[in-house]
Amino acid sequence: MAWNEPGNGGKDPWGNRGKDGPPDLDEVVRKMQQKLGGIFGGKGGSGDSNRPTPGSFGFGLIALIAVIVWMLSGIYIVEAPERGVVLRFGQYQTTTMPGPHWHLPYPIDKVEIVNVDEIRTAEIGYRSTGVASTNSIPSESLMLTMDENIIDLKIAVQYRVQDAAKYLFNVRNPDIVLRQMMESAVRETVGRSKMDFVLTEGRSAIANSTEQLLQSMLDAHDAGLLVTSVNMQDVQPPEQVQSAFADVVKAREDEVRQINQAEAYSNDILPRARGQAFRILQEAEAYKSQVVAKAEGDASRFTQVMQEYNQAPAVTTERLYLDAMESVYSRSQKVMVDVENGGSNVLYLPLDRLRGQSGNPARLNLNEFDYPASSGNNSSTPSSASRDDVRSRGGR
Repeated sequence: MAWNEPGNGGKDPWGNRGKDGPPDLDEVVRKMQQKLGGIFGGKGGSGDSNRPTPGSFGFGLIALIAVIVWMLSGIYIVEAPERGVVLRFGQYQTTTMPGPHWHLPYPIDKVEIVNVDEIRTAEIGYRSTGVASTNSIPSESLMLTMDENIIDLKIAVQYRVQDAAKYLFNVRNPDIVLRQMMESAVRETVGRSKMDFVLTEGRSAIANSTEQLLQSMLDAHDAGLLVTSVNMQDVQPPEQVQSAFADVVKAREDEVRQINQAEAYSNDILPRARGQAFRILQEAEAYKSQVVAKAEGDASRFTQVMQEYNQAPAVTTERLYLDAMESVYSRSQKVMVDVENGGSNVLYLPLDRLRGQSGNPARLNLNEFDYPASSGNNSSTPSSASRDDVRSRGGR
């Protein structure tokens, strides 16, 4: 039934009974204020104003719990490879080490966590897209050398955060700034080197020089970064002239190979030549010592013979004569046979055996030989006395 229908008793939704006209808005607002005041601990429209209402106790409990939760939100834990940078109203306060810590909750304090042990990588001239694939960036990789040649160089730098506070506040976007500094440092280093040096033996020198220059630039800007290593990934001439440079590199490698072969041959022949020269010198020294010793011995022997000759000239002369004749006859191949009593028997002498004997002439035993029969003598062999006196002597 509608409120203005007959039989409703003159009731309306604003509490006007039996009265015509709109409801009293002031009264509606007053009732709503009383209800809200009762919920949040305020004074009601009626009753004792000094007595706390049940709503005030609930509000205090809620406020206490909110304060406790707000205070607990200031607890944070810093892991081992990290550092915590505490800010108070946006201003740096301190850097906390690994472990549990507490700070004034937000919005008073704020903590920035920075990993200082993580090794980060910046690539110049290329970007890694997978395990074994890369994308070349010519705007970064093409560089000018001191002799006005262009090379295509790709290099990577590894670094980490050394100071967390400096890393966050001294430089805006420090990772991007490091990449730009790295490109500037490598271009400066390459610009002070010749192309052949960069393409061949200068790779490690370029990397070391770039690392030192980059670290000095970071320290000058107080960026809080530490360069751990700079690695030369690839360096080659531009694609348009790679074939010509490949021929040059091959010729250079052939030159090095020929030089190495020559050095190997030199290292092989020189020690042998030195050894042979040393052996010849030693043989010459030995021959010298032998000749000198023999000459000294001959001189000493001559001196001794001379002394003996002075004491007994006749005996010494005879002895020297016999020694000389013995030496001469010992080298002769002639055989002399002396037969006493004028025998005419023909002797069979084995000259080949006599010539094969060495040493002094030996006495011949005629019984060892066969004698042919003679017509004038019935005896087949000469007398024993004659055979015993036969000698074999050498003579010219």
